[in-house]
Order: sequence, then C-alpha cells, then structure tokens
Amino acid sequence: MGPAARAAGPLVMKIAGARGFSLVELLFVAAIGATLVAAAIPQMAAGLDDQRTLIAARYVAARFQRARMEAVMRSSIVAVQFTQTARGYALAEYVDGNRNGVLAVDMQSGVDWRRGAIEHLPDQIPGVDFGAAPGLPAIDPGGTPPGGDPIRLGVANRASFSPVGTATPGTVYIRGRNGAQYAVRILGETGRTRIVKFARGRWRPI
Repeated sequence: MGPAARAAGPLVMKIAGARGFSLVELLFVAAIGATLVAAAIPQMAAGLDDQRTLIAARYVAARFQRARMEAVMRSSIVAVQFTQTARGYALAEYVDGNRNGVLAVDMQSGVDWRRGAIEHLPDQIPGVDFGAAPGLPAIDPGGTPPGGDPIRLGVANRASFSPVGTATPGTVYIRGRNGAQYAVRILGETGRTRIVKFARGRWRPI
C-alpha cells in the first residue's frame, strides 16, 4: 500500500463513522420538536390574551381618569356612558350642559353634549371586550357577583364624575378571548380607579 493509500485510510474510516442520523432518528427528533411546540402554543396564547386584557383594563381605567380630570377642569359633571348595542357595549363621554347632572333625556336632546367619539373596546384592543365569565364570584366577600352583566354602574350604566372629584361607584368587567378576566373599579369617594385580576380562583389587585 502506497503512502497516499495509507493516508486516505483514516479519512475513509472517519467519513464512514460520521454517517449522520438515520431517518428514524430524524423523525423521532421532529416528533419531539412538534410536541414541544404544540405544548407551548396554548401557554403563549394565554399569555398574549392576558396581556391584551390587561392593556384593555388600563385603557378603560384611563378613560375614567380622563373624565374625572375633565370634570375638575370644567367645574362640571362629566360622565362615561355605556350603551348596549348589537356589537356589544359602546362607551362615550358626556359633559353636563345645564348643571343638573348627565341625564338620558339631556343626552338625547343634546343639552348634555358628547365629548369625543363613541367607542367599542374591541376596536381599540382586538380580542377583548366587556364581559364576565359564567359563575364569576364577587370581588368583595359578601358582594354581588356580576352574573351576565359586565357593567355594574347602576341602572343607567353610567359613571359620573363631579367637579370635587367624587364619582359613581361601580365596576366594569373585561374579558379576553381566551378567558383572561379583569375588572376596573371606581371608588366613589375619590373617583379613582383600581384594577383587579381573577386568577387561580380569586381576585387580586394589580
């Protein structure tokens, strides 16, 4: 055997030993990868749903706080009105035009005038809307659960903010497409808001 053949011998042995993965091994690895991806997708979807729903809750809380600031600046009652439509609940802001509070009859006549556009929450944050999961418990012990009504602001479905900073107390419930559940609470004495989340069988503040 010549020098060239002897030199090539170890190389041929290395190539033969490094033959790579068999088809069965590749299919096995691919199956494991697919299983891991399938397991991760629901967790990723739930995480995205939770983030979107939290953003929606913060947006609604900001709308309430904007109405509160407008009431103080204008020295007039400003209200956020929720109205049930074919697309779900719409919200709009109204300013008291005759110093007797924001009332349905005055909104219809234009005396209490609308400030800004009428909005639907899914138009702002897709996949999220006002809603409460079936059987959702009350936030406070001994309180009233939302049932099928996610807007708990009295019979008028209206949150009114006064020039001195007080407000209509109540809660609105916000639900994500994949079940994330939040609520925005209005504190009557201060007009400020609090966001709470329902997870693992209980409500907790954010």
